[in-house]
Amino acid sequence: MHKTLIAATLFAASAAATAAAPCPASLDFTAPRLQDDAPQNLCQYAGRVVLVVNTASYCGYTPQYEGLEKLYAKYAARGFAVLGFPSNDFKQEKDSNREIAEFCFNTYGVKFPMFGKTTVTGPGASPFYASLAKAAGQTPKWNFHKYLIDRDGRVVASYPSTVDPADPKLTAKIEQLLAAKR
Repeated sequence: MHKTLIAATLFAASAAATAAAPCPASLDFTAPRLQDDAPQNLCQYAGRVVLVVNTASYCGYTPQYEGLEKLYAKYAARGFAVLGFPSNDFKQEKDSNREIAEFCFNTYGVKFPMFGKTTVTGPGASPFYASLAKAAGQTPKWNFHKYLIDRDGRVVASYPSTVDPADPKLTAKIEQLLAAKR
């Protein structure tokens, strides 16, 4: 019986290691969590379909937070994540991460992961955003630009600010990626 327990434990550990997705280069970065600046390794999203969005509190597109939260709520259980990166690159963001966090939660009920204020364009762009722009061949031209990453960590699409989170071309692509076999 003892050998059976050991074998079962080893099998479970092996299965868990196999199930853990390797970290793709596109997610092999660390960013501070918005609420408390605690460093977060983005590898925790490996194996998921990920929508990365640069956000701002004072933008005409700021109501997209509501649609992003709806996407997150609808697809999270199927392996989808929205990652929000507030940015003041276009001079439309609050001063502190604390103010941004309070605004996102109190105004839009945001529960998807949000990270500290980030530079998303130009020579000072964060390494994460620089890699997304290089992979997509497109840098954010404004707030609420979206990058879509498949389960294997490939940047498969880039959407400008004008594409609403409920846009059928975005939701159809998300559903396609969620349904794809690895």
